[in-house]
Amino acid sequence: MTVTDAPAIEARNLNLVFETSDGPVHALQDVDLTIRKGEFVSFIGPSGCGKTTFLRVIADLEQPSAGTITVNGMSPTDARRARAYGYVFQAAGLYPWRTIEGNVKLPLEIMGYSRAERAERARRVLELVELTGFEKKFPWQLSGGMQQRASIARALSFDADILLMDEPFGALDEIVRDRLNEELLKLWARTEKTIGFVTHSIPEAVYLSTKIVVMSPRPGRITDVIESPLPRERPLDIRDSREFIEIAHRVREGLRAGHVDD
Repeated sequence: MTVTDAPAIEARNLNLVFETSDGPVHALQDVDLTIRKGEFVSFIGPSGCGKTTFLRVIADLEQPSAGTITVNGMSPTDARRARAYGYVFQAAGLYPWRTIEGNVKLPLEIMGYSRAERAERARRVLELVELTGFEKKFPWQLSGGMQQRASIARALSFDADILLMDEPFGALDEIVRDRLNEELLKLWARTEKTIGFVTHSIPEAVYLSTKIVVMSPRPGRITDVIESPLPRERPLDIRDSREFIEIAHRVREGLRAGHVDD
């Protein structure tokens, strides 16, 4: 896996205020962050701290109130039009009346790919997430973990440079979550995507990431950015290592500091 100095995502002085009937809600405040191409960056913080909001700004689903953000050197709107990213939501969001293959092909159909190209891309990404043989199954015939893998395959189908993942494994049990964490690292190594990953789990953030962004309670601010010293190859038992425990401690301290500042 190669990380380059070129920025995939760059935010400067980013602010976002939601106007509500009860008054303004400051979701993001003075966010400065650079995510380099090829990095795996996790966002962690308490509920309502702006983690998902920041992902949605990257994806052009929310508009900042102030500051700037670029995605692959473009505005989020231009990056969306250029199909620069795939998005994996908290729920798999698969259409129950379409097969797994049909769900994966859906964005390709919308984008106008030929029937042959749709079939080849679906085959390739389903193989990547180890769902070969389940193409003709319907979502209700698959476990929750398999449904999320299908959702990841759908996001990868049009080969975007960036993969945005909003707490995709939060609803799964710990054993399944561990396995999908391992599979996601292997997938990242094979595809060389830039990944932005939202999580509430400190062990998950530390295990997966090359960089961990710790955020404070609302208004969402970055309290720490941790560059991981862990090796690229990460067996699950690395979580028992001194280095892993030290990083987890720093994340925990960053979360506490955000609460104190608040």
